[in-house]
Amino acid sequence: QVQVEESGGGLVQPGGSLRLSCATSGTVGGFYVVSWYRQAPEKEREFIASISKFDNPAYADSMKGRVSIFRDTATNTIDLQMNNLHANDTATYICRITHGGGDTWGQGTQVTVSS
Repeated sequence: QVQVEESGGGLVQPGGSLRLSCATSGTVGGFYVVSWYRQAPEKEREFIASISKFDNPAYADSMKGRVSIFRDTATNTIDLQMNNLHANDTATYICRITHGGGDTWGQGTQVTVSS
């Protein structure tokens, strides 16, 4: 069974940076895509970025230029580097892996941008 766990959230000041990590466990065979989403209170879940098994990243316009998704080979995680954070970036950030067995979502990690 595939499982997903996010980490790295926390409190950051406006203009600051944060790096989130997505760790997966279980057998993911064949092609897969790992994506980051976010969901703020009373708002719909929003796509941020994705990266496939073959490392071709894709970004939503909403955070493009301020985020970077990449594979950290040292920790075997898919990380999301976020820079120049704004108060309206406050949300729960959630990782998803789409694989041959379907979709698996994590529980999310909270990011709060506040002074």
